[in-house]
Amino acid sequence: MKFDVLNRFTGEVKFTAEIECADDALPSLKLGLAVKWAIKEKADLSYANLSSADLSSADLSSANLSSANLRSADLSSADLSYANLSSANLSYANLSSADLSSANLRSADLSSANLSSADLSSADLSYANLSSANLSYADLRSADLSSANLRSADLSSANLSYANLSSADLSYANLSSADLSYANLSYANLSSANLSYADLRSADLSSANNADMAIAMTRILPEGDLIGWKKCRSDVIIKLRIPAEAKRSHAFGRKCRAEYADVIEVHGAEVGVSLHDGKTKYEVGQRVTPDKFDENWVVECSSGIHFFITRAEAESYSG
Repeated sequence: MKFDVLNRFTGEVKFTAEIECADDALPSLKLGLAVKWAIKEKADLSYANLSSADLSSADLSSANLSSANLRSADLSSADLSYANLSSANLSYANLSSADLSSANLRSADLSSANLSSADLSSADLSYANLSSANLSYADLRSADLSSANLRSADLSSANLSYANLSSADLSYANLSSADLSYANLSYANLSSANLSYADLRSADLSSANNADMAIAMTRILPEGDLIGWKKCRSDVIIKLRIPAEAKRSHAFGRKCRAEYADVIEVHGAEVGVSLHDGKTKYEVGQRVTPDKFDENWVVECSSGIHFFITRAEAESYSG
């Protein structure tokens, strides 16, 4: 049967597809088949009205869908790698587990879209509207999200390492357990963002707006005397007391550093030997002091007595 695909703005027929399906088939199915026909015939899909199309698991790699209307479309598990979706309307679309690696989504509307577990590595999402979108567990490594609207987006457990988030609006976004290592967050708006358990190692937070509260939410070290745990060689576990007077530090991970520490208990041997230098010894009743202590809290792996605040973390530490 013949099926017309219209221009989203003018309503004019862009192309007429030849599809095989029942006359009473759902419009979403017909649209999906029309798009697949268009890809095969190299028809122009830009500005096409594809709202609610069923394109789950479709191969749309390198397709030109710029300015197309894909609102509420089902693109779950679709291959959209290298596709041009610039200025497309993908609001409320289902893109869960889709491959959007290296896709052009500049200025696209992805508000309230489901992008959970999607591959967006190296994608261009600059100036895109991702407000209230679900990006949990998404792969956004090296993606360009500069000036994107991510207000109230769910980015929990997403991989944003090396991503460009400069000038992005992340207000009220959920970034809990996200990997933001080496990400560029300069001039980003972090007002009321949830960064609990996020990995911000070597992230650029210069001139980020409202970053103080977001960073404060990642702080895990209290004042006063503190109990810490450390793994030594041969899986020996050391229980430490960090005195109230000792300076202590941690970056955005769970590993901590202290200016000095007192050894309370040694489990698994009489004496613990440092994993780091193979020389420093930890004996009950002794105070251990490093050669120096780096007060720059942003640097996680630097000089100081390294420890965790729970025994379980120390025991699972692999060095």
